[in-house]
Amino acid sequence: MREGDMYFEDFPVGYSFTTDHYLVLKDEIIDFAQQWDPQPFHIDEAAAEDYPYGGLIASGWHTLLISFRLMLETGKFKECSIGSPGMQELRWLLPVTPGDTLYNRARVDSAKQSKSKPDRGFVTVQYEVLNQKDQKVATYLITHMLRVRPN
Repeated sequence: MREGDMYFEDFPVGYSFTTDHYLVLKDEIIDFAQQWDPQPFHIDEAAAEDYPYGGLIASGWHTLLISFRLMLETGKFKECSIGSPGMQELRWLLPVTPGDTLYNRARVDSAKQSKSKPDRGFVTVQYEVLNQKDQKVATYLITHMLRVRPN
């Protein structure tokens, strides 16, 4: 089965996967933050030294979106994703700095087919965003709404 052919049935409780890795660059951190999270410790290297992080760090939102993109790039949700009703338990645990390499480790916590709309199911996945030292930098729980395999 190709990854793009996955559907609700292919995500049982306990199913796990990891994503590719992504190198976070200084210019990208600054560009993202200038547009979406313009705090000094995200956009100004000199000012960032006066904060507890000791230097420039990525916005948590940037980290989350890198994680999300890595998840999509697996191809696992290409055919089956029809959105999400939301996420829970988002935690930013460690700062992400220029030169960090991030990846996801994911595990299905629950899977339930809809009774009222049997063409779909809901799969809750625990994501851990890790750096090159295998340290968790963020965690979150997201519910994916997925198509059931067509007959």
